[in-house]
Amino acid sequence: MKTKQNMKSLLWFICYLMLFVSPYSTEGCKTCRHFVLKGEPVAISCPTFYTDYNLTWYRNGSDIPVSTERHSRVHQRENFLWFIPANLEDSGFYACNIRKANSSDKKYVQLSVFKNDNDLCFNETTRFDQKVFTLTAGKITCPLLEYFKDENNTASEIQWYKECKPGLLEDTRFQPLKGEPYLTIKNVTLQDKGNYTCLTTYMHMGKFYNVSRTINLDVEETPVKKKPEFIYPNNNTIKVDFGSHVVIDCNVSSGIDGLTPYWQVNNSDVDSFDNTYKEEFYEKQSSHGLLIAGAKFNISKVTSKDYLYKFFCHVFYPHGHATVYIKLEHPVPNIHGYLIGGGVSLVFVIVLAVLIYKLFKIDIVLWYRKSCHIFLFKKVSDGKLYDAYVLYPKNQVSCIYSPDIFALKMLPEVLERQCGYNLFILGRDDLPGEAVINVVDETIHRSRRIIIVLIPESSCYNVLEDTSEQQLAVYNALIRDGIKVILIELSKIKDYASMPESIRYVKEKHGAIRWKGDFSERSHSANTKFWKNVRYQMPSRANIAFSEQHLLPKTSSSPQTPVLER
Repeated sequence: MKTKQNMKSLLWFICYLMLFVSPYSTEGCKTCRHFVLKGEPVAISCPTFYTDYNLTWYRNGSDIPVSTERHSRVHQRENFLWFIPANLEDSGFYACNIRKANSSDKKYVQLSVFKNDNDLCFNETTRFDQKVFTLTAGKITCPLLEYFKDENNTASEIQWYKECKPGLLEDTRFQPLKGEPYLTIKNVTLQDKGNYTCLTTYMHMGKFYNVSRTINLDVEETPVKKKPEFIYPNNNTIKVDFGSHVVIDCNVSSGIDGLTPYWQVNNSDVDSFDNTYKEEFYEKQSSHGLLIAGAKFNISKVTSKDYLYKFFCHVFYPHGHATVYIKLEHPVPNIHGYLIGGGVSLVFVIVLAVLIYKLFKIDIVLWYRKSCHIFLFKKVSDGKLYDAYVLYPKNQVSCIYSPDIFALKMLPEVLERQCGYNLFILGRDDLPGEAVINVVDETIHRSRRIIIVLIPESSCYNVLEDTSEQQLAVYNALIRDGIKVILIELSKIKDYASMPESIRYVKEKHGAIRWKGDFSERSHSANTKFWKNVRYQMPSRANIAFSEQHLLPKTSSSPQTPVLER
């Protein structure tokens, strides 16, 4: 018989040794170990910090998930593993496989099922330790009952026992809180030390099961000779606004009954200030069973003199007197509001500036050229003679459009006479007998822009034909010299499909300006929207008043090289 007992002890020792060296050890994980008495239900949770997950429970070493059927004694309900009730053979490790969107994790939980100790209603291993102090009102908490409620989320009534014996509540010092898992003890004594068992019931599938918890209550004597401790204040200052309403709390923690803290303003009692200040006394119990005495100090309206005072909180106790103070200060200006307001204002100003620039970009750039040109642009000779070379369709018969009038009259009137630009228009500025190809090549090379006038497809004009002049102009603009091209539509062109590929490329890259005016005198003003768009795409010119400008005579021989303003 003794040999069998020794072997049994050795097996238990090996089991516990394997527990602590096992890779599934739960050391340091409070939620990984669960204890329950045989025949009582228990709900095990999976130790995880995830908030959005699914999990499945397994018995350690098994690939078969635990049943989810509620009538099963061991089953998974939501994310909890239930044993209703627990048997001794349920002791062991259980795995919860946690699955998220792109990952999974496995945790291990240990369940230990114990039998009651001999002639007792509990097992010493499953007790919970709690402490109260003498001469105070103590409180015992029945833990871990939050899962055992009915369908209406209501817990059953709790019965209390001491050392497994009924009749505890016959002592009026013991009072349970209805609907709460607490038992209060008035005027705790050293004799109240012991084992307290709370018992309730849980119904599952029409059957009731006992649920019990045993608390090992330790009672310590209250240090009555200890000096009271001020919880607040602590000789500190607080920041309050002028004219505000302030309530200051003075808290004293002690096991001594009858302590009454009180306030003074400098060295004067509160009552001597009429209704300026008020105080209110109170007592309450701390969670550790100690008595907290307090006095609320009420300032109905903070004035300038309150910032000069010190407000003292005094308390007398059997062995002496203790005092702390608090002082008011003006609050530091909150610059966060100004910073946020300034940031919002700055963003608003930037957005408004960007919006204004987008809407009035052309006017702003033209004004800038006119007003700041003399200060910001340096005169640099670029070897160019003309500001723009004008390419327009040649009128062969009478048509409804007048590109000749536009190119030979409107452009010179506005760009040359009013704005001071120097244009080259073939047929007007070339000399008779000159080779057209040579003139075009040389003139385009000495021009800063190329203006191409477009009209809808018509047999009246040959500009859309792949002429040598057009080929040379586009070649110089796009390939050789990188000259900017300005497309002007005399009327809306719905489809560029019939246009040469080079014209389609320029239209897609630079866009086109559409002429919506007529040939009246009103359309000759350089300040109309159309001419502003043309001037915006033209190079910057010298800041010369329109009234002081005049049309220079055009000659192709020995012209003076103008100066480019940049």
